[in-house]
Amino acid sequence: MSPSSGTGRATGTVRPGWRGRFYEDFAVGDIYEHPLGRTVSEADNTWFTLLTMNTSEMHFNEVYAGHSEFGRPLVVSTLTLAVAVGQSVTDLTQNAFANLGWDDVRMSAPVFAGDTLWSESIVLTIRESASRPAAGLVTVRTRTLNQRGEQVCSFRRTFYVHKRGALPADRHRPRAAAPLGLDDTP
Repeated sequence: MSPSSGTGRATGTVRPGWRGRFYEDFAVGDIYEHPLGRTVSEADNTWFTLLTMNTSEMHFNEVYAGHSEFGRPLVVSTLTLAVAVGQSVTDLTQNAFANLGWDDVRMSAPVFAGDTLWSESIVLTIRESASRPAAGLVTVRTRTLNQRGEQVCSFRRTFYVHKRGALPADRHRPRAAAPLGLDDTP
């Protein structure tokens, strides 16, 4: 944006941030490489273990896990799944309103604190909803890779997603009384 002469007010166009895909934006065979990698920390694993009341010492006891075939604590598999689903939201379900199910969940390799995960999804099916004309159903397969390119997780997921123009009315962003200026101070 360039300032107007002498006013200190921006004269550029206001561009809304990414608002997600609608049902009409999906096509069978489309592949989405979700852009954000996520390094899973020991704190993530400890907090998730506590939050979910998972009492398996394989996830939080260094001595116990040290005697296992892995030699160290494993990241809780449901945390791996949660990261994978979270990584896909921006590309797939920003405009979804219900997950109908996860199928064929596979944890194909262990994840450890310090591993960085990336996910990608392919659209398997799309169909109109018979009961909700303002929405459609999308099924995707997602896989998650670690920093070595090894697949650590995969699953199928089906979700309801809004059609274009069918979002709830209160989702729209409020506007300030005055436009944002280049010389505004906090």
